[in-house]
Amino acid sequence: MLATGVAAEIFSLTNSGQIMSLGCTTFSRTSSRNAGEARSRRGRFGKLTVEFSGMRRQRYTSRLNSQSFLLIDISNSFTKFAVSSRERLGRVSRIATQNLDARTFARFRGAKVVLSSVVPDKARLVRKTFEQVVNVSARVKLGVGIDYPKPLTIGADRLANAVSATAIFGAPVVVVDFGTAVTFDIISPAKTYVGGVIAPGLEAMTDYLFQRTALLPKIKPAEPGSVIGKSTRAAMNAGAVFGYRGLVKQILTEIKRELGAPKLRVVATGGYADLIARKLPEIEAVHPHLTLEGLRIIGTLNFPL
Repeated sequence: MLATGVAAEIFSLTNSGQIMSLGCTTFSRTSSRNAGEARSRRGRFGKLTVEFSGMRRQRYTSRLNSQSFLLIDISNSFTKFAVSSRERLGRVSRIATQNLDARTFARFRGAKVVLSSVVPDKARLVRKTFEQVVNVSARVKLGVGIDYPKPLTIGADRLANAVSATAIFGAPVVVVDFGTAVTFDIISPAKTYVGGVIAPGLEAMTDYLFQRTALLPKIKPAEPGSVIGKSTRAAMNAGAVFGYRGLVKQILTEIKRELGAPKLRVVATGGYADLIARKLPEIEAVHPHLTLEGLRIIGTLNFPL
């Protein structure tokens, strides 16, 4: 069962630069019966999957003009990049970060760049390649406040996620980003970034077992057929997926308690977001390009018309 809807995709700002609101272009809510899953006892729908027009078949291509940006999100494993207008995200491309070099962006010479990077040498490469670069940090206009002892130590991707999640879902909100590490970033009811949680990523956990034992195989986590594994691989997979959902669930429970926000909204992004969020009712939405959307918004704030 799939329901879709359309909303505006404009965000507005207060006089002080705080984000007031932003609507998504397209959303879908998929029943938990999808892909052979049984409906839960309460008939609960599955996750809200948010898509922006840049993710659909589109006319907006990689052409650059004076009002467009090149958005670059460099993570440890992969780099995503896309051209965007001030209002919408274009087609998203992906490359292994280790393969990133000056040739990757040769066709984008002269672009206004909004950069999020957790890999310093690749960030330096981008800054050498382009003249106009907004390097996302607590120093630039974000549209959200920051209440953090050392704000310059907050990862650029985490700030971008906070910006887009606040714009799309409002506040308070938590972003769970399933990457090499899984991060939880918390935005308070006052639309202020107040901190987060960092834990090992799902593949980091399974790879560790493979690397540190003689007989356990390398696995790629997938939805388990049963919690009781009938093989070594099945047992490892069940432990990884069910155990990881338990980790995420407990951390979210503690965040809600400490923040005093029982109706806290939670959005997931990153490589394993769909898998882990599928059976976690605490996570209401999965947004595959949350970081890039945040970079687009930051671009509009820091590259004036």
